[in-house]
Amino acid sequence: MALVTQFLSSIRGFVLQQDGDQLRDWLKVEQNASSQYYELQAQLRSGFPARSKALERFVEKCLPEEDDVSDGKGSPWPGFVSFMVDYLQYWRDVNFDDLLGLHELLSTLLTSCATALQNPTYGAMMLRTSISLSESMSKLVMTLHRRPDLTSQLRVASGDEEKKSFVESAADTIQKIFTSCLTDRSSTRWSKPEGKKVGVYIFANLVLKLLFTCNRSRLAVQMFTNIATSGPALGLFPAAQRVTYLYYLGRFYFEHNNFMRSAVCLDEAYIQTPPAAQKHRRLILTYLIPANILLGRFPSETLLNRPEAATLSPIYRPLIQSIKAGNFVAFQAIMKTHEPWLFTHGLFITLNFRLRPFLWRSLARRTFLLTYTPPADAATSRRAATLDLHDVVTTASYQQHLLEGWTPANAPPRAAAHHQHHHGQNPVFLKAVRNSASATAAATDSTLAPPPAGKHRRLRPCDGILCGNLAVTLGEVEGMVATLVGQSLMHGFVAHGQGKFAVVGTKQKGSAVLAGWPEVAGAVRERMRDQGAEMDNVPAWVKAP
Repeated sequence: MALVTQFLSSIRGFVLQQDGDQLRDWLKVEQNASSQYYELQAQLRSGFPARSKALERFVEKCLPEEDDVSDGKGSPWPGFVSFMVDYLQYWRDVNFDDLLGLHELLSTLLTSCATALQNPTYGAMMLRTSISLSESMSKLVMTLHRRPDLTSQLRVASGDEEKKSFVESAADTIQKIFTSCLTDRSSTRWSKPEGKKVGVYIFANLVLKLLFTCNRSRLAVQMFTNIATSGPALGLFPAAQRVTYLYYLGRFYFEHNNFMRSAVCLDEAYIQTPPAAQKHRRLILTYLIPANILLGRFPSETLLNRPEAATLSPIYRPLIQSIKAGNFVAFQAIMKTHEPWLFTHGLFITLNFRLRPFLWRSLARRTFLLTYTPPADAATSRRAATLDLHDVVTTASYQQHLLEGWTPANAPPRAAAHHQHHHGQNPVFLKAVRNSASATAAATDSTLAPPPAGKHRRLRPCDGILCGNLAVTLGEVEGMVATLVGQSLMHGFVAHGQGKFAVVGTKQKGSAVLAGWPEVAGAVRERMRDQGAEMDNVPAWVKAP
């Protein structure tokens, strides 16, 4: 029993001195703790059997509350005494090979620590210990998350009997600690953080890590609301906390389809991350690049050639090229090749569906460039430049057939095909477009050979140009073009009776192409401004006034 007594005596000394750092250093819970903790475990098991009140009485005796506390001194308090009972029970009962049992013990200990932290007088000395225990819990939860054979056995019921995962349960407990730090009054909102307020973004980041791990980012809404309402300025905290918080805030807005706010957060996180931290920069770029692509802003070659983008450029560079060319076949091939990676990072569905307007815009623009011939009196003519939507039906149907397994009937020799591709021209595509002058998609079939019997591909809804094997019709194309006009990605109007798209503003822009297909990034920005979006305001990113 001597070691238990000595241990509690030292803990009491740290409490009287209000030495939170020493408390954290002594209150270890990891398996790699020194041999003294295992000697302590042996004494606890021999002297304080389970289901006995002896340990609780012993701790209360060793940690009595001070009657007269002088300035600068501390005193054990009931919440701390209960925590120490749970701490010694943890070491008495822990078996590090039993991960589920370890999780239960550590959950109890972390909850007890959160209660001790809430003490308005002495709770601040538990801050470092709270951080240490929360990080240990986070590591254990991540380990269990990779063990579905174990996690299927572990469920925690909330008050309304809704089943929570162990990750959500851990996030809830850490969020209570976060709330204690956020509401601490040791310092004002805009002054240098002191006391428990120092831990606001540490615990926020731990909660966010857990929620994003279990795909429950929507549960972070209340926490972000609290930070936006009363949180301290992010700029007052260390760079590591700032970058981590902005990364998760950017991902939160990405998952909720606010790509402008996402890009602003992720861009700042990237800028504040030193070049040497390539792993972290790569993680930020994983979401920063697609956020900008969805805003019509493509990354430069300089960025794609940076070391941290080495594994990303083989994905995003060809993706961008397919968007610029309106090439659905190349786009779907890229998405299929990298589908596991995109799904793992939560990007597949967003990119597959939200990039389609850009692909249709590029396809319509490319068809216009291949088929439009300016009139001889273009300088004086008042007639609007037009795109025959039947031609778009043909070019879109051509790509749909390729996706379904059709092949070019008269493909050029390999050398000639390579030479023409180098000049940005596909001879089969050009032939399909030229043959469409009769305004019928059937002309496409003369350049394609149907797949052998039984080889016709059944496409998933996300793999077709419209939806799976749904055929491209004039009505669908008109609807798509009208949608692009409504999104400001094309400028003009659809002449339904003639099956054409008329470009508006050619005289002002000096070119029908510039007038009919404005810059995507500018169009997106203008549309957001018209909708009243605050471009520079990012809720939950607290900045000093």
